[in-house]
Amino acid sequence: MLLRPALIRPPVARDAASLCSRCLFKASVASQRSFATSEGRRSSIGSSPNTPRLFQKKEFFISYDPSKRVVKKSVLSSLPTTRDHTASLSTGSSAVNTPIPGAPEQTQELPHRRRKRLKEEAKSRDDGPEEQLPLDASAQLSALSSSLPTSSLRRKCAAYLALAKPRLSVLILLSTTSAYGLYPITTLLALDPSVAQLPTLSTSTLTFLYLTAGTFLSSASANAFNMFFEPEYDALMSRTRNRPLVRGLISRRGALIFAIATCIIGIGLLYIGTNPTVAGLSAANVFLYGFVYTPMKRIHVINTWVGAIVGAIPPMMGWVAAAGQTATTGHDTWKDMLLSEESLGGWILASMLFAWQFPHFNSLSHLIRYEYKAAGHKMMCWVNPARNARVALRYSILMFPIAFAFWWGGSLANGWMLKEAYRFWKYQGAKGSARGLFWASVWQLPIFLIGGLATKKGVWDGVYRRIFGEPDDDFDDDEESYEDETEEDNVPTGKTGNIVPLKVAESRA
Repeated sequence: MLLRPALIRPPVARDAASLCSRCLFKASVASQRSFATSEGRRSSIGSSPNTPRLFQKKEFFISYDPSKRVVKKSVLSSLPTTRDHTASLSTGSSAVNTPIPGAPEQTQELPHRRRKRLKEEAKSRDDGPEEQLPLDASAQLSALSSSLPTSSLRRKCAAYLALAKPRLSVLILLSTTSAYGLYPITTLLALDPSVAQLPTLSTSTLTFLYLTAGTFLSSASANAFNMFFEPEYDALMSRTRNRPLVRGLISRRGALIFAIATCIIGIGLLYIGTNPTVAGLSAANVFLYGFVYTPMKRIHVINTWVGAIVGAIPPMMGWVAAAGQTATTGHDTWKDMLLSEESLGGWILASMLFAWQFPHFNSLSHLIRYEYKAAGHKMMCWVNPARNARVALRYSILMFPIAFAFWWGGSLANGWMLKEAYRFWKYQGAKGSARGLFWASVWQLPIFLIGGLATKKGVWDGVYRRIFGEPDDDFDDDEESYEDETEEDNVPTGKTGNIVPLKVAESRA
């Protein structure tokens, strides 16, 4: 026998927790039907604006566990009794807009607020969009080359110049020429003027030109070999996917010919215009970078130390090139160039560049650590991030005695980088510390080199004398002593060995 819905009265429960979920659901359905009949209209449960929609919320079904036949207390405590429900219907209030005490707030985050929150979280983790570094010179030249006509000569020139990594080659060239200018030629000659003669302006300028051209071509060769061996891995990184070999602007055969030709010409210019020791150092650098560092990037993290050696060789090349101009026969072997007392300054510069590589490269690699990982390169930035920051801090501290040994102001230039290296180690690259250390290292090296050139001994002596009108005492003393020695050599002597006046000697003759 079926009962009319109007005759069904929901049970009045003083405590909703004493009812099971099935009874609660039936009570809700019965109350809704009773209200619909009394108003003279039949509709679905969710059609009336005054219909309670508590049991349509997903929280009820999520909280209900069919296996255990229990309902969470948070839901039971929020269920209204039938008496309270009837009162709310009589007042015409909507159950949807009425907050339920004890129920969790269901606030939906707006899209623009969600984007803002994610951007702030990415910024705090330092792995968001701001990590994207600008395109390097090779990528820019490749883009320029691809935009030109296929048969254009500029297209080929731009592509081959991109193969040489011009920005990196210029940095290597600057470290070489700075060491060439820092060599104390005048101080060495003052110790013993008979050992060597001061190079003339023409010879020193010619040597400088040979050194500049040979170093740039050798660096271009090393970079070309680097791109020749890993185009498939360059395609996996955003910073390198625009290189000429990856984009097909140059064939692998053309890149190999370019690398070999620049290597032979560059080393040949250094051999002819400087000395064999500089040429040997350049050849060693091409071999280390192209044939040792490049494949080792996919084997072990020790590749960072090999790359630091590659960066330390160019300043030694400039120092040895300057030392070769004052060398004489029997004093120009590689041992004399590299292991003598005069080579100490070159070793200090090489040590400075070796230590500088770690805070510079470790901070840079941290910004693109996920790209290195995707490409399969074994870098400390993702293999061992804690060690990556620790090594950067360690070598930043080591640079203090090295800088002080060469120039006391170099320690002041290193203070800023040490501060950023400490932040990089403390925050493990987060909070912008990696980017801060990278830019500190970019500015630290030129400050050190330019400061060393500005404070080189004897550079400002002539300027001071011209400004204040002081005579050149050293030059006058040397000239007087030279004149005295010349007069003594030209004065004839008697039988007893005494000096005879020049007029008397002429009369006797």
